[in-house]
Amino acid sequence: MSDDVFREGLLRGRAAFITGGTSGINLTIAETFARHGAKVTVIGRNAERAKAAEDTLRAAAQHGGDAQALSCDVRDYASVERTLAAAVERFGELDVLVNGAAGNFPAPALAMSANGFKSVVDIDLLGTFNVSRAAFAHLRKPGASVVNISAGQASHPAAMQAHVCAAKAGVDMLTRTLAIEWGPLGVRVNSIAPGPIDDTEGMKRLTPTDEMRAKLAEQIPLRRYGTRDEIAQLALMLCTPLARYITGAVLVADGGQSLLGFGGLTSLYGA
Repeated sequence: MSDDVFREGLLRGRAAFITGGTSGINLTIAETFARHGAKVTVIGRNAERAKAAEDTLRAAAQHGGDAQALSCDVRDYASVERTLAAAVERFGELDVLVNGAAGNFPAPALAMSANGFKSVVDIDLLGTFNVSRAAFAHLRKPGASVVNISAGQASHPAAMQAHVCAAKAGVDMLTRTLAIEWGPLGVRVNSIAPGPIDDTEGMKRLTPTDEMRAKLAEQIPLRRYGTRDEIAQLALMLCTPLARYITGAVLVADGGQSLLGFGGLTSLYGA
């Protein structure tokens, strides 16, 4: 899908900050925003990947858009504050925040270390809080938009995913709480819960074989994986006046997978 479904330059002159934005779904979101004229700062922990992302985003930028990529660990609040300050110095006060930094690996709870569980919760949940809390002072009010990238595991338990289920459930509840607290100030806060999305690190880890990919696709009502571009289009909509009366929502984009529960994902591991 191209973004021809929207008029050009929807984010012209607006500043966006995207965590986990150096790869996967979040990089595609950043590219879409840059094509629509946003001045985008993406952050990630890997400096080399950040440089590659910056080059990609600058090549994609249109309608006055621009981009920079910075290294930052969302688990470190002081680092988040410094990185946000650098973003604001370059592109001005924020209009859009996307919390996309996440971790995942399939493992049964009894084989998962406490540190492994904590790592995912710290990146997904603590990281979302850290960046949201630190970014609030820089968000323009009213009209600012926060989008948190959640997952179907937030509401549907799945074997091998205890850490992600716990972390993303927290992200969705944080979304709703911040929507209540920040709504009177004009800041909207929403979540997107992608289902199986093709060409992402998460799905490569969860379905490492062609057989597993095919088996999962058969259990999705639309009978296919989603695309990164489809999630990016949803994020774009949430950050424009098209969604000006939507806040505190968890928008599911999973081809109908969650309508049937997560038995399909669980069955892949023989649970």
